[in-house]
Amino acid sequence: MQRFLPGTLAMAAIVVASNILVQFLLGDWLTWGAFTYPFAFLVTDVMNRVYGPAAARRVVAAGFVVGVICSLIGTQIVGEFGPLVTLRIALGSGAAFLTAQMMDIVVFDRLRRAERWWTAPLVSTLVGSSLDTAIFFSVAFSAGLTLLEPGNDVSWANEAVPLLGLGPMAPLWVSLGTADWLVKLALSLVALLPFKAIVTKLSPRIA
Repeated sequence: MQRFLPGTLAMAAIVVASNILVQFLLGDWLTWGAFTYPFAFLVTDVMNRVYGPAAARRVVAAGFVVGVICSLIGTQIVGEFGPLVTLRIALGSGAAFLTAQMMDIVVFDRLRRAERWWTAPLVSTLVGSSLDTAIFFSVAFSAGLTLLEPGNDVSWANEAVPLLGLGPMAPLWVSLGTADWLVKLALSLVALLPFKAIVTKLSPRIA
């Protein structure tokens, strides 16, 4: 169990940091949390490669618990427009994290014997990241899911604006989700280098 501790602590740190940094805007479409959260997939993939899917699932479960705690704390902190974390955001965050990470583990495990070392981490992260973005932003902000929290006014997120400021008209939350997804795609490529380095250090025989 002790050998999983570094991965567990890394996942917890990423989840906590992302929950804090998501409160700080970066431009019109992003928050700083968009640049830390994707590395949760790096931790999952390293654990999967070195210790196997069961270990990766344990680390994901720990991250999920930390995320729930962060959400509970966020619901008690009131900002300018109400609680920092609404019920829909908490539901979307938890469902997206757990579903996407578990899918990442499944895809990685299916591809772990691929000829190229980067196939499993890259494809699993792309699939998981896409699923994560779709679940979170639709659950948290889509007008079609208002019944999840009728008292939460998400009309601001459903205002029609040009996609990322220059594309076709779409709800604001679609632009937010698209920008977040693009960052995840870029970081999935960046993360390949630390993935290779960490796996080589921990288990040179399977790097």
